[in-house]
Amino acid sequence: MIEVSHVSRNFGTFRAVNDVSFSIPSGQIVGLLGPNGAGKTTTMRMITGFLKPTSGTITIDGTDIAADPVASKSKIGYMPESAPLYGEMIVEDYLRYIADIQGQNPDEKVPLLCKECGLKEVMHKNIAELSRGYRQRVGLAHALMNDPKILILDEPTSGLDPNQIEDVRALIKEIGKTRTVIISTHILSEVEMLCSRVIIISGGKMVADSPTDKLRENYGNTSVVTVTAKASEAELSACVNGIEGISSLAFETSDVDGTSTMNISVTPGSEIRPQVAKAVLSKGYDLYQLQIVKNSLEDVFHTLTQETSND
Repeated sequence: MIEVSHVSRNFGTFRAVNDVSFSIPSGQIVGLLGPNGAGKTTTMRMITGFLKPTSGTITIDGTDIAADPVASKSKIGYMPESAPLYGEMIVEDYLRYIADIQGQNPDEKVPLLCKECGLKEVMHKNIAELSRGYRQRVGLAHALMNDPKILILDEPTSGLDPNQIEDVRALIKEIGKTRTVIISTHILSEVEMLCSRVIIISGGKMVADSPTDKLRENYGNTSVVTVTAKASEAELSACVNGIEGISSLAFETSDVDGTSTMNISVTPGSEIRPQVAKAVLSKGYDLYQLQIVKNSLEDVFHTLTQETSND
């Protein structure tokens, strides 16, 4: 559905996007992540045809967007972070106006979008009077007006309260059942809830592309097993020496009661807790804690973007 091939974009001497390539098939909800200034919004604007790449190609459903922009854009719905709406217009009048502009039948499309986007309660209100949550819904209805195969959303829940966020997320999840959706967001928990795949851009480069549930495994550092026992640091080190799957050890400050806490970095895919427990107990040491802490999506994001920013 979307093919981005070796795309770069320069603004003068500054390269905002640098040789980015990825492919998104139909029916996938993809999270596009990155720190501020990473190149996310520039990438999305190139996919929508709003900006031309300095080099590389973008095809939408097999059509080069540069060769046939009208046909390509007709398959895309785009909602920027602050949806540009006419505040003085009534919601229904605004949507009918957009339908006319896009060559749609307003008598058919507006009632459908009213239902799909949950706008029934505000159809006769001025857009300027709406809460930010409802304005986002109107922006979604606008983006969906031409029944696009692709929906691109830039920070769709930015500035919303918790209830509004929950409503908009549910709406996006429902919309994503029948469309390809790209979501740019800084809320990583949102990505885990909505997206089946994550693409991370940092410093204009793509640093990760993975199914969401495999991101920690594919790009994360090792998980950490924390062990607290009534033994010295040297004794605990000797206990776990030779256990396969341990990449490194680090100790927290030993307590005055004779206990020590050891943090064991574990190689991906290894399970060492049973062996560690047996080793400590076999030496007669009292075991107070044995806990695994796996990397969060935030940890992976920080590691990948920090590495790029330090290049």
